[in-house]
Amino acid sequence: MRAVVQRVSRASVAVDGQVAGAIDGQGLLVLVGVTHQDTPQTAAKLATKLWGLRILHGEKSCSDVGAPLLVVSQFTLYAETNKGRRPTWQAAAPGPAAEPIVDAMVSSLRGLGARVETGVFGAEMQVSLVNDGPVTLILEN
Repeated sequence: MRAVVQRVSRASVAVDGQVAGAIDGQGLLVLVGVTHQDTPQTAAKLATKLWGLRILHGEKSCSDVGAPLLVVSQFTLYAETNKGRRPTWQAAAPGPAAEPIVDAMVSSLRGLGARVETGVFGAEMQVSLVNDGPVTLILEN
């Protein structure tokens, strides 16, 4: 799994002009991609890392302050761009395989006590955010 994690002061995701998920106040926006080898165990490991990641103000984690997370599936994180100008996404798991892994990560986060908002898997989404810092990290499992 691969995740782009941004510390935000607010973030939202909309589908067809309707807000599907939003967080307001200190939290994390997590764009998450799934590859062919990922499993629910991989998802649980990433969830634990996200929940304890100390990138909020004062070197706090979401678990320390109860900060929310907005999780948005993002297959394009596995773009292959080495050749030519047209990316391919062969390294990304297909939707039917990836969706349950993203769901497992969200369930794991909630099981840890996190308040989690989400986008809509496979939908055309518009993501809005205010990056706080800016702080942006790339995590890989």
